[in-house]
Amino acid sequence: MHIPDGFIDGKTAAVTAVISAAGVGFALRQVRRELPPRRVPLLGLAAAFLFAAQMVNFPVAGGTSGHLVGGTLVAALLGPSAAVVVVTTVLIVQCFLFQDGGVLALGANVFNMAILNSVIGYVIYRVVCHWLTGIRGRVTAIAFASWCATVLAAICCAGQLAWSGTIPWSVAFPAMATVHMFIGVGEGLISALVFLAVYRARPDLITEMAQTGQPQRLGELVRYGLLVTLGVAVFVAPFACSWPDGLDSVADKFGFSHKMSPLLPAPAPNYLVPGIHWAVGATAVAGAAGSLIVFVLALLMGRWLVPKQTKADI
Repeated sequence: MHIPDGFIDGKTAAVTAVISAAGVGFALRQVRRELPPRRVPLLGLAAAFLFAAQMVNFPVAGGTSGHLVGGTLVAALLGPSAAVVVVTTVLIVQCFLFQDGGVLALGANVFNMAILNSVIGYVIYRVVCHWLTGIRGRVTAIAFASWCATVLAAICCAGQLAWSGTIPWSVAFPAMATVHMFIGVGEGLISALVFLAVYRARPDLITEMAQTGQPQRLGELVRYGLLVTLGVAVFVAPFACSWPDGLDSVADKFGFSHKMSPLLPAPAPNYLVPGIHWAVGATAVAGAAGSLIVFVLALLMGRWLVPKQTKADI
C-alpha cells in the first residue's frame, strides 16, 4: 500500500502532509506524557520487527501479494500514539533508503498506514474487547480490528488516488477494497498470532496489563527480540513472494503504473544493496541494515521523548 511518487498530485500530497505532520506531532506529545521510561526500548524493537515483517510479502488471490502493516498490532501492545511513532519511523526509512513509497507521497503513506491504521484499528480493538472478554476475545479483537484497519486504509488510499485524478473513484474503491479484503485476512492472522505469542510469553508487555501488572526487566527480551527480527530479515525476507502488492496490482490492472516517478534516488532501491550481485544476499543485507537503522532511530527518539530512566528500569 506504499504510494510511490507520481500516483498522487500536489494538492493531495500537500494536504496529507499537513494532516500527517499534525497527527505525528500529537502522537509524539502523547508518547512523552504516557510512555513509561522502562518501555522505551520496545519502540525500537517494534519498529525493527515491523520493518522486517513488511519485507515478507505473502501471496493472495489473483497473483497479488500483501504484507503486514502492523499499526493495529503495535497499538494493542504499546498504545496508539506509540504505534503512530513506530510506523512513521519505518515508513521514513523505507522511503529514503529503499525507495519503498514516494518522498512527496510520504504524508499520504503516514496518514494511511501510521495514523489511520493504528488509531482506527485500536478503537475497533478496544470496542470488540469490551464485548468479548478473555484471551480468546482479545485475539479475536486484534484479528478483526487489523482486518478492518487494513481495508479502511486501502479505501482511504483509493480516495487519494481518485482526488488526484489518477483513477476514478468508481474504479478505485472496489478495486482497492476488494484486494485488501484478502490481504486483511493475512494481516489479521499474523497480528493475532503475534499478539497471542506475546500474551503467552510476556503479558506485561500489553499496555492494559502493563499498567496493573508487576514490571519486569526488558533488556534481555529486547536483545533476543532483535536477534529474531534480524533472522526474519536475513533468512525469510529474501524468499518472500515476489508478486506485486495490492496497490501495484491495481496500478498494473488499470494502467497507471507508468505514472510512478521517483523524486530522489535511494541507496538501496527495492531492498537490493548495490555491489552485491547475489539477489538473496543483497536483500538480506538490506533487510538487516534497515532493521538495525529503524531500531536505532526509534530507540533514540524514545530516549529523547522520555529521557528519565534508572538502572532498575533496564
